[in-house]
Amino acid sequence: MRVFAIKDESLSPEKVLGYLIYYETPKSFYIELPEDADEWETPLLLSSFVKKGERSINSYWSRMWVQQRIIPPDRQNLGQILKENGLPAYDEFALLTLTMGRCAQDDCYLTELSYPRDIPELLWTRWETKLADALPLPQKRLLVFFRNGEVKLEDMQKLANAFPACLPYFQNEQRFFQMYVQPDGYGIAWSELAAIPHHVLHANGDSLPLTLQDFTTFVQERVVNTTEACQILGCTRQNIDDLTKRGKLHPIRQDAKNKLFLKNEIMQRKRAED
Repeated sequence: MRVFAIKDESLSPEKVLGYLIYYETPKSFYIELPEDADEWETPLLLSSFVKKGERSINSYWSRMWVQQRIIPPDRQNLGQILKENGLPAYDEFALLTLTMGRCAQDDCYLTELSYPRDIPELLWTRWETKLADALPLPQKRLLVFFRNGEVKLEDMQKLANAFPACLPYFQNEQRFFQMYVQPDGYGIAWSELAAIPHHVLHANGDSLPLTLQDFTTFVQERVVNTTEACQILGCTRQNIDDLTKRGKLHPIRQDAKNKLFLKNEIMQRKRAED
């Protein structure tokens, strides 16, 4: 992770207009604006978020801001420019840092912060509600584990109007289950545009008296694979496959080489056989 302060040469060098965060994998940008951001000082593309009271900018619009400050990929002499700057291929981040974010449209520039030493308390506080993980559930629900230890159950349909780009994924359960957690837990997404930030999930979910460790312990103690099931039942993998095909055992997950079962079902099978 690389973190940069966004500044303006026409203002005091101590004045920070925002923070640009970059993740090398998968090359994602995020922008965080101060709570007291002034829409007249904030860079133009980002000022509309200030008007709406938003301070965390998603990866799509953060990338748009970056793209406004670098050479576009359809530049006629792009190959020559890349060669002169020692770049083997078009890279948004590399092009951005060549000029430290300076461009002709404004006086903004970037200064890199040392991580974690120079990261302001503002960012640490916001990052407390980043996601440790998230689990899609039937009926368009989501179980979210936050870094601060909280666990919340989300009814995603309640967020449909606020995030219209996510609607196609809410309307189809198979597509809903394609959800992934964004880099460093910034939120959940189905695509760069169809995303919901961590702070929105934290504000809208219903708290549960559980922790991520509770669920980890459940998996460790109450889920067994094919080999373990064989040991408990004293049988071969072929026997497990046969029991599964006949509907006597019900794997909770399986692929060509292995199956996972709830340990309770395997133990009940053993007791029935004893």
